Amino acid sequence: MSKENENETEEAVKADSEIKNEKAEKAADKAAVKPAAGANTKKSPETEGEKQADEKPKRKRRVRRKTEGTDAGAKEEQPEAAKSAAASAAVTAARPAHRSSGRKAKVKSTKNEHLPVRIIPLGGLEQIGMNMTAFEYGDSIIVVDCGLAFPEDDMLGVDLVLPDTTFLEENLKKVKGFVITHGHEDHIGAIPYVLKKVNVPIYATRLTMGLIESKLTEHDMMNMVTRNVVQYGDVVTLGDFKVEFIRTNHSISDSAALAVSCPAGVIVHTGDFKVDFTPVYGDPINLQRFGELGHQGVLALLCDSTNVLRPGFTSSEKTIGKVFEKIFSENQESRLIIATFASNVDRVQQIINTAVQYHRKVCVEGRSMVNIINVAQELGYLRIPDGVLIQTEEMINYRPREIVLITTGSQGETMAALSRMAADLHRKVQINPGDVVVFSSNPIPGNEKSVAKVINELGMKGAKVIFQDTHVSGHACQEEIKLIYTLVKPKYAFPVHGEYRHLQGQHDLVKLLGYDEDHIIMAKSGDVVELTDEEAKIVDHVQAGRIMVDGLGVGDVGNIVLRDRQNLAENGIVIVVMTLQKYTGNLVAGPDIISRGFVYVREAEDLLDEAHSVVEKTVDECLVRRISDWSKIKNLIKDDLSEYFWKKMHRHPVILPIIMEEHG
Repeated sequence: MSKENENETEEAVKADSEIKNEKAEKAADKAAVKPAAGANTKKSPETEGEKQADEKPKRKRRVRRKTEGTDAGAKEEQPEAAKSAAASAAVTAARPAHRSSGRKAKVKSTKNEHLPVRIIPLGGLEQIGMNMTAFEYGDSIIVVDCGLAFPEDDMLGVDLVLPDTTFLEENLKKVKGFVITHGHEDHIGAIPYVLKKVNVPIYATRLTMGLIESKLTEHDMMNMVTRNVVQYGDVVTLGDFKVEFIRTNHSISDSAALAVSCPAGVIVHTGDFKVDFTPVYGDPINLQRFGELGHQGVLALLCDSTNVLRPGFTSSEKTIGKVFEKIFSENQESRLIIATFASNVDRVQQIINTAVQYHRKVCVEGRSMVNIINVAQELGYLRIPDGVLIQTEEMINYRPREIVLITTGSQGETMAALSRMAADLHRKVQINPGDVVVFSSNPIPGNEKSVAKVINELGMKGAKVIFQDTHVSGHACQEEIKLIYTLVKPKYAFPVHGEYRHLQGQHDLVKLLGYDEDHIIMAKSGDVVELTDEEAKIVDHVQAGRIMVDGLGVGDVGNIVLRDRQNLAENGIVIVVMTLQKYTGNLVAGPDIISRGFVYVREAEDLLDEAHSVVEKTVDECLVRRISDWSKIKNLIKDDLSEYFWKKMHRHPVILPIIMEEHG
């Protein structure tokens, strides 16, 4: 064979080898990315980005092999048999079953394939509010919601209550982000406080993010936090988790359920929801997607329990519009004051629509109400015709029949606008005889007394109060909860969002659907719930509790401080001031006794004179017994005075001895 023919043969073999290599790699890649049967093939932006990132190195490898082959040919001619063996080895190396490199990302994503997923409620169980749940798989943690709670009656001086985030702080490197279901305070209120310690990206729908940004602006944190706005149907990848946002209905727009996927399975979190086929804004809940997830297989369902004790279905928000029309029609000569939740944008929209229909101007009172209306209007979730909204100061220019005032205070909060109006403490609005006040809400459990007090005060000022049939809930009742379980068909039921009686109510409800005790998870805040296909069990407990906010102080008020405040509120304080000589311990001045919140001094002079004698006697005994330690002297004074006051008054005031020293 001539040398020219040999060169042509070598080039043909070389080209044939390269073609085989390329075909084998394409076949391997196609097999690697082929979805499993029944899997959701919708691609998120992250998936497309990963594919492009994977393709670029492949092209470089092909170029590199071609260059290496050319260099080898230049140095030394290979026999045809050797070249054929090399080509065969290259094809074998390209097969998926034997590839040792080039798909490292795929190997990494399946390294935790047999690990269980852990669900750790950090709040939202045993109470209404403070919702926060962590999901952990391998080296990834995501957090669903970040809410606060409002103080209970015995939390004197406390402004807000936050969940304890010690677990997240200790595992900060694992935390990939917060995913938020909707914009109510019990789901977003703690964000500015928590992000100061756990600063990770936030993912939320448009209105929810607008309300979050309003809070971050107030705390001067906008430049510190990464914010990501998502739409329904979007899937975000956070470590080993993929989170899909699903449309639901609630008493605030842009509410979402979450489908949380990881190698252990799919977990659906409903968020706060109800089934509303005629919502005021947007479309009905996406029941089809819940059914699709159920068909594919769901490991667990975390379901809202708030209204589980109520039979039937929750009424549509639109039904309240007809109630407002009736109230406006029957009270056309009166000024209307309507109190509702600030975040209920759909309710506010219906009030505005009815006001426009009856040619009334609308005023808004309450800082939170003003902030939320501004955000909702800017983002297009609230439509207010020009000239309808006026400032509260402008009300004097209109007759009562031309005014509607939308305000906060439907829960009887002491500092809310309506409560201050009822107590004659509001600077701009006074309640007049003939005013009609509408409570467009139901009292949250625990607020009944506060609401009743405000209603009584309004009635005493001559106002007509309407509070029946003026509210529909934003939470699912029994039949809606059954519907979601029937569609999703989870392996495990996990009641969330409610007091114990609500969680137990959902427990009993799902038993009617055929679930046994082994497949219903009754957890407490801080429990670490471990889920696999085989079992669900509580394996550990992490620190969880309440962090109290008092003014600018976060966490500096604990149970001991609250106990002292409670004692001061119930029994008052007695302060004993005296001066002792430094070296002898003799009483130089005092004791002076000051009472606050215990007895009225002018009407209890005899009692305080006797208390003065008790203290003098105690100090004399200390001198006789040569007790010079001031802490011991103070304790003896407290014990003797406490015993005296109990015998005389059956009270236990806080007793605070103060000893000063004379150096003369």
